[in-house]
Amino acid sequence: MKKFLSLVLALAMVLSLGAIAFADDVPNNEKPVIWFNRQPSNSTTGELDMDALTFNEKTYYVGFDAKQGAELQGQMIVDYLQAQDPAAVDRNGDGIIGYVLCIGDIGHNDSIARTRGARKALGTAVPDAAQGKTAIETIDDVDPTAVGTNLDGSSSYVQDGAITIGDKEFVVRELASQEMKNNAGATWDAPTAGTAIMTWSASFGDQIDVVVSNNDGMGMAVFNGWSKENGVPTFGYDANSDAVAAIADGYCGTISQNADVQAYLTLRVMRNALDDADIMTGISTPDAAGNVLSEDLYYYDEATRCFYALNGAVTADNYEAFLDATAPNAAFNNQLSEEDAATKKVWLDIFNSTDNFLNATYKPQLENYDGILNLDVEYIAGDGQTEANITDRLGNPGDYDGFAINMVKTDNAASYTSKLQ
Repeated sequence: MKKFLSLVLALAMVLSLGAIAFADDVPNNEKPVIWFNRQPSNSTTGELDMDALTFNEKTYYVGFDAKQGAELQGQMIVDYLQAQDPAAVDRNGDGIIGYVLCIGDIGHNDSIARTRGARKALGTAVPDAAQGKTAIETIDDVDPTAVGTNLDGSSSYVQDGAITIGDKEFVVRELASQEMKNNAGATWDAPTAGTAIMTWSASFGDQIDVVVSNNDGMGMAVFNGWSKENGVPTFGYDANSDAVAAIADGYCGTISQNADVQAYLTLRVMRNALDDADIMTGISTPDAAGNVLSEDLYYYDEATRCFYALNGAVTADNYEAFLDATAPNAAFNNQLSEEDAATKKVWLDIFNSTDNFLNATYKPQLENYDGILNLDVEYIAGDGQTEANITDRLGNPGDYDGFAINMVKTDNAASYTSKLQ
């Protein structure tokens, strides 16, 4: 009997100690969730998914100012054209500056903004009737729909614009545009863009005077496959190292979305949320190691819990300063001590393991900062096609202190948060 009672007491003590050991565990639905790069939003309207952005009090989004960057890209194209010899810019002499547009993902806010920005700057934009717009006052009012082909200028999704180059006025026409989506469903697909330009050039190549791309991955596929050889100005977005280097060979320009700032913010906001620190620590105010961001690099929208990096144009005038897109920024690359920030484990996914910007620029920047912020990050590589390819690998959320999420589709935030309930 005494042995039995002793066993019962011992078991009770073990259970009690177990309860104490797990008493401080944080429920998964209270752990930090940092959405990054792909903002939770309605892929049709662009409306932010506030349920996802307010999943818990430690949920935030980190990205960049898509509208500001889109307008920069559009202005960069106009500035380039207006600086050219009017006799040379119109390749076939038809009086029309014809451009083709490589669209990344028709349901992605960043891609939508870049399409709108190019059209607004070039004068080819029409009001987005599907959203009830009747006039264009801001970039948000522009119809971003892909036209397919529009050789005669009859598409209802765009109109003919006009531009004065030197002493001559030209018509500006969007000859063709399409979402670059492969047969497996991956968007922002560079090989698809390479195939598209070969199809377009075979059909109406002498009418193409400019190539505009929603990102550098697609832009470089077009540049290397056709426009470099044919001397056609090509513009991209992201300031990937290969694209910046190609400016010396005729690639005309790209936009830096300051990947170093975005990567730092992604992990810095995570660090602050894990520590229950002021969310602006190491951002607007220096942390214990002296890390801080200058105000001209980002802004924070408190109402939507979104941090945005600002953009800069990269052209032949300044590209040498952007040649290494993976270099850390010394202003926020100082090691935190374990006393100030104990090591925490973070689950982080990259939605597409073949995406040039995310894997060749963004991930190396994340790796610059994960160690200095004492974050043990497990990087998950997605296939770029299905959410399940990523979420199926989030079967043990209790093993992690926080989650940084890069979705396949902006509508699908619930696919991730349901794993944390």
